[in-house]
Amino acid sequence: MSREIRQLPVPEGLEGLRADAALAKLLGISRTRAADLAEDGDVLIDGQAIGKSERLRAGTWLLVTLPEVEQSLTPVAEHVEGMDILYSDADLVAVNKPVGVAAHPTVGWDGPTVIGGLAAAGFRISTSGPPERKGIVQRLDVGTSGVMVVACSERGYTALKRAFKERTVTKTYHALVQGHPDPFSGTIEAPIGRHPSAGWRFAVTTDGKHAVTHYETIEAFREATLLKVHLETGRTHQIRVHMSAIHHPCCGDPMYGSDPQLAERLGLIRQWLHAVELGFHHPEDGRWMEITAPYPDDLAHALEVLKQ
Repeated sequence: MSREIRQLPVPEGLEGLRADAALAKLLGISRTRAADLAEDGDVLIDGQAIGKSERLRAGTWLLVTLPEVEQSLTPVAEHVEGMDILYSDADLVAVNKPVGVAAHPTVGWDGPTVIGGLAAAGFRISTSGPPERKGIVQRLDVGTSGVMVVACSERGYTALKRAFKERTVTKTYHALVQGHPDPFSGTIEAPIGRHPSAGWRFAVTTDGKHAVTHYETIEAFREATLLKVHLETGRTHQIRVHMSAIHHPCCGDPMYGSDPQLAERLGLIRQWLHAVELGFHHPEDGRWMEITAPYPDDLAHALEVLKQ
């Protein structure tokens, strides 16, 4: 089986990062797998193999030989540390997804998943679709925490899939962004597509998909603002891209232009973005439900630093 080779520029946001950490972000793989690639001599800069701990310089080009795809996508039942069950019944289960956990198994990801965590907790997901994505009606990025709902029954799957498609679900996030957006409340309507020169991230592009983000200020601090964000659409990295586009990137998000020094002061090693609430009609009787997820420790700590 042939192995895919990728050529990637090192963006300014990853300047000085270890090779394994940078590759994990660039390729969407686990840091362990990225380290293995470097140790095997499959990561080159200017024709020279680099080690996993080498610090990268912005503007250089990486040549990465990806491993053969032999991974089984069958979910593995395993306990997921910090994944709390917020609500469950015969039709659905809602969890507070921790950072560093994927929604379901994918090629190249060998870390924990929501589906695997639910299996370990004794939940039986009986819906149609591929085995690795049974019950999945929405996703949160690996680097984003918060409330996520999974369908447990065919009725739940059908109703929730339709609700997300027809945008009758309310999706509320809290985001800590740099500076102070002007106006304090507003709407960002700008199409999102893959970045023209860096396909591993997204940007506002003329030929992108329609995307609408509403925001309002919860609390303003000297260096940053805590926002309540309502998504009308659900594009990949939508909040991160839109806030970056108006020059107020999420704190702790170097991929989209955040200040690494501020992130360090706040103790952040990921973007300050949390899915705080989902509202939807229950699949069985149509009653309106709102499920909320508290902040994890790292995000709460960053707010305390700002308040001091």
